[in-house]
Amino acid sequence: MPVACTSIPPIKLRPLALSILLACGPSMALDTGSITASALSPNCLAYKIVGICFWLLCTPFGCKVKTSTKVRHFIPELVVSSYATTGNNPWTEMAALSSPVSGADGGGNLITPNTHRDNLPRFKNVDGIGHPGGWAATQLASQSGYACASGATAFMPYYLSTLDSLAWRHGIPESFYPESLVPGMREIGRQASRNMWGNVYPRHGFLVQPDDFKAAAVMAQRAGDVMTRNWQPHVYLPLTPTQRDGYWPPGPIVENDASTHKWQLLSPLVQPMCTIFPSDPVQSADGGYAWSLWRPYSCCKREGQTFLFSIDFDGGAS
Repeated sequence: MPVACTSIPPIKLRPLALSILLACGPSMALDTGSITASALSPNCLAYKIVGICFWLLCTPFGCKVKTSTKVRHFIPELVVSSYATTGNNPWTEMAALSSPVSGADGGGNLITPNTHRDNLPRFKNVDGIGHPGGWAATQLASQSGYACASGATAFMPYYLSTLDSLAWRHGIPESFYPESLVPGMREIGRQASRNMWGNVYPRHGFLVQPDDFKAAAVMAQRAGDVMTRNWQPHVYLPLTPTQRDGYWPPGPIVENDASTHKWQLLSPLVQPMCTIFPSDPVQSADGGYAWSLWRPYSCCKREGQTFLFSIDFDGGAS
């Protein structure tokens, strides 16, 4: 019988309890408590001291230069759900947000039991909703030193494919972009490595892919690609935090590039580690999947009125 993940208050977690929690098996339903607890993953957080910031502090007695440590760590910003049946988001409390509406009331896969045919497209709805565990991840980061603030808002619906039916269900104008028409562009995985799962473009809900997990992952990547960019021809709310003194939010996610993002599987089971696609497939019985999208932030504590510059240990400067 599947075992449900138990929610434990984040600040009271011990290492053993955390490892047991994150290693738990498939859950009957994905809820807010288990999503929040999943953010307490040191593997996904990847906290690191990366440089030094320089500030100018002025008082009535004069001015001096002060320094602060520059840190970098990942933050879970979004829960990205990818599922076949419209209105059946695996995150149970948020399922009502994506109920069927006019023009987006169907779902499912065009598949056949004939094992000699695997060239029919699968369809997935995708929702991107603000991760409720950003606070928990920040608390975990603060145990190592200074922590960066997330640019995402918990429970905010950044993308609901049911509201984006023209692009997500009809491919307009996605199907006419060069990335959609030229083979080999923007691929998840690599043909040479024989692990190519699909193309990012066109960023709609259909894909010819015999593996259900891989199809769902490609859809999640497509939606993440949209949400982390401005001015895309979709109905969505961009997740593009603004840079400020001593605070460097992430840029858009790029497939195959772990420096821009990482995925943590939440459904059909919660995994304790993060990765990028391609990853090891875990099949869902009902065609529903969910991941946490983690992105990297860099920041340093303000130590003066004026930010001068920062130096990274790897030779970079800003």
